[in-house]
Amino acid sequence: MSESHHRRTTSNDSKASYPPPSPPSLTYHSSILPRSVPTPALVESVAGAAHYSGIRIEPEAQLKRRRSSHGEREVHSELKADHSRVLADLKELYCCRPTLEILDRLWRKDAIFEDPLSKCKGFDEYAAQWFAMPKLFSHSETTSSRVMSSTHTPNRLVFSQTQTYTTRFFKRKKAIESIIIVEMDENEKIIRLVDQWGGNDLPIRFGAQFLRVLNAKITPWLISIPKRPTS
Repeated sequence: MSESHHRRTTSNDSKASYPPPSPPSLTYHSSILPRSVPTPALVESVAGAAHYSGIRIEPEAQLKRRRSSHGEREVHSELKADHSRVLADLKELYCCRPTLEILDRLWRKDAIFEDPLSKCKGFDEYAAQWFAMPKLFSHSETTSSRVMSSTHTPNRLVFSQTQTYTTRFFKRKKAIESIIIVEMDENEKIIRLVDQWGGNDLPIRFGAQFLRVLNAKITPWLISIPKRPTS
């Protein structure tokens, strides 16, 4: 009897030697989200153009002041009448129908043209790129186009398009989807055009940047630009 009591006592003591587990503790961290989130109206007004062109997005307060000074907020997705001609002329260029008349009417002499293959500055460089296209492609067609943003302040047109090219020698078709950002001066002449294939940023690594500039320098040596008639 004594031995049985001794065993029970030992068992009870062993249970008492293990304290009950502590309740789980919670650690609270401050939120990493900003206290104020951009409103849908702000996103609609600036994201369409500024996101793709890499242009600085203005603070919301500054945008509100601009809206109040101009009255009702400008509808960015509607193509402005002045930009309609610009879009039509660009379609002619992308469809491999360049002319000196279009270039003189549409582009400033010191304009910049950029795409993943070239980085051109000045008439001789960007004109050579457009006149090279009919020599490389037997046919080019705009299969879709959509205006993303058309604004007067800043004077900018952003649109997406799908262009289908047919190579002249191998007769192969290639469709290129791109987002095109067009910046213009007060006379509706292009001062900068950026063609982003697939909506992606242009390559800026040293090697890629060098090849793009080199392409812009070499093409005028290989492609002849029509001479203007002498008066």
